[in-house]
Amino acid sequence: MDTEERRSGQGPERSARTPRQLWVEEPAERRRMPDPVRTAAVRAVLITSLTLIQAMVAFLSTLAGSWLAFPMTLSGVGSTVVATWAVLDVWITRQVWNQRNGVVSVPSSTARRMRRERRRARRTARSAARQDTRIRGRDTGGLSRA
Repeated sequence: MDTEERRSGQGPERSARTPRQLWVEEPAERRRMPDPVRTAAVRAVLITSLTLIQAMVAFLSTLAGSWLAFPMTLSGVGSTVVATWAVLDVWITRQVWNQRNGVVSVPSSTARRMRRERRRARRTARSAARQDTRIRGRDTGGLSRA
């Protein structure tokens, strides 16, 4: 649905009697982030926002001449280090996820080809093992089970 059609409320398939929809579903342009990456991103946003609040409190208490200015400044430095690590953690988690699971959106993905080769090797090994047990089962040396 075009932006102009949405504004006017009249799409090509709309009639005069159909009420205008409140919510219009549009396909997502990007895929959803994997759970570990999203968790790391949420954690990074929370830590960064708390660090910014702490920096603001340290600045305002410095202007006010409060005794809280020095401890807040020291803890602000530590929080900055932690926030930097949290942001780096998002990047590292994303890289690890891509290396372990491959890039699914690319049809010629190396990870997909490697998984296919591993599956084929496992199938071959399983069928060879099955053949091995069949051959051993038949080879009784002429003895009967009586």
